[in-house]
Amino acid sequence: MGRASGLSNRQVVVVGAGIGGLTAAALLARRGYAVRVFDQAQVAGGCASTFRRRGFTFDVGATQVAGLEPGGIHHQIFDQLDLPLPAATPCDPACAVFLPGETEPIRVWRDPEAWRAERQRQFPGSEPFWQLMQRLFQPSWRFQARQPVLPPRSPWDLWQLTQALRPDTLVTVPYTFATVGQVLRQLGLEDDRRLKTFLDLQLKLYSQVSADETAVLYAATALSMSQAPQGLWHLHGSMQVLSDSLEKALVRDGGLLQLNHRVQQVQTDQGRVTGVRVEDQKTGRTWVEPADHVVTNVTVQNLVQLLGDCAPPGYRRRVESLPAGSGAFVLYLGVDAAAIPADCPPHLQFFYNYDGPIAENNTLFVSVSRPGDGRAPEGRATIIASSFTDIASWWHGNYEAMKQAYTDGAIQRLSSFFDLQGDHIIHAEAATPQTFARFTARDQGTVGGLGMRVSTFGPFGFANRTPVDGLWLVGDCTHPGEGTAGVSYSAQTVVRQIEAL
Repeated sequence: MGRASGLSNRQVVVVGAGIGGLTAAALLARRGYAVRVFDQAQVAGGCASTFRRRGFTFDVGATQVAGLEPGGIHHQIFDQLDLPLPAATPCDPACAVFLPGETEPIRVWRDPEAWRAERQRQFPGSEPFWQLMQRLFQPSWRFQARQPVLPPRSPWDLWQLTQALRPDTLVTVPYTFATVGQVLRQLGLEDDRRLKTFLDLQLKLYSQVSADETAVLYAATALSMSQAPQGLWHLHGSMQVLSDSLEKALVRDGGLLQLNHRVQQVQTDQGRVTGVRVEDQKTGRTWVEPADHVVTNVTVQNLVQLLGDCAPPGYRRRVESLPAGSGAFVLYLGVDAAAIPADCPPHLQFFYNYDGPIAENNTLFVSVSRPGDGRAPEGRATIIASSFTDIASWWHGNYEAMKQAYTDGAIQRLSSFFDLQGDHIIHAEAATPQTFARFTARDQGTVGGLGMRVSTFGPFGFANRTPVDGLWLVGDCTHPGEGTAGVSYSAQTVVRQIEAL
């Protein structure tokens, strides 16, 4: 796609260089807008960035990517930016899930037939549920591919939404207000503890809430994305290749990325955005950067803080009424390759105690590097293990003691699967909500978005088009949710909205 003409006087500031912000910035620069991106971090990528220790490369948060297949969101965006797709291999199985007391995992295979056989063996009698997920997923996926704007906030948005509708979309309408828990009860499956636990574990990863709370239309996509022709992918090198590629395209097309620059305030005048106040964190210098549009790749809580007294009262009240966000404790291990069992899947999920909640160190989601994937020296590997955690507890009490206890507990639990004895652990480091707050500036260190409840999903979620004219929101607080694919879709939507003005 060539550069647009006559638009160079349109100034766009992007706040935050996560994948959503970088995608919006690169696409706008490609279209001829004058784009400047500010981020307080030292490296781009946000929760999909990386760091290096002793020859190991660790993904900060996100460890897998969707949307690289033909027609997928990343495939579309890289094509628009005239960039080669990053090298990646499909995850197969996408995940191996271990339930309490069980040594044989539930393997989420990429091949649809293999996954059907696996789930029928693991969860006898549950096929009506999985067939319903497919019946909802297929029309929802086709609907999403036609690029609707959800939720609509202008006549143009509404037109895009109606243009995306088809007769088969009506199949999903009766389930607009339904949760997975309600569907399980309707199908008589609410007492299948293994099935319910498996769904709770998988949905907590993607929707941040349990099956009882997850909107079933979101779950239909989340539970089907692992199978071909879609799939989850393991990037060669690290997750950083996404942000590196987007930054390359941004700079090539005349955009500017300024790291170590914190946006202190979004400025408005009579309900219209006018610019942002920026601080150079190295020199302390501050200035106002004027803008016709400001695209914020932040949480809705951060957005309200940036607006300060200029935040529309109704918007502020809605944000303040949201349930508490999700937190994560993440353990990064650099290990000798001897610590990794033979034929270890790239992603594993462990649930340790049926009597405990799917939170507070009772689960671990684990990602393991592959030989030759650039994440570890030869003969070594990385293990990244994350658990859900209550945010508030990390901001009170004995922080260091709590961090050490979580670290020791995670290593002990991982040792039941990996050989972490002796000198097999070469490097160990942990991150908490305080860590994410410091390095990503996300409010209270929350990760993963708002939680895909009915009240925050799709037509009921937060729009890209905010109540302030010229102020836009991208990222995991908007449709269609978290993950690099979700935030990239939100960025693509904002670019289309700005371009249509």
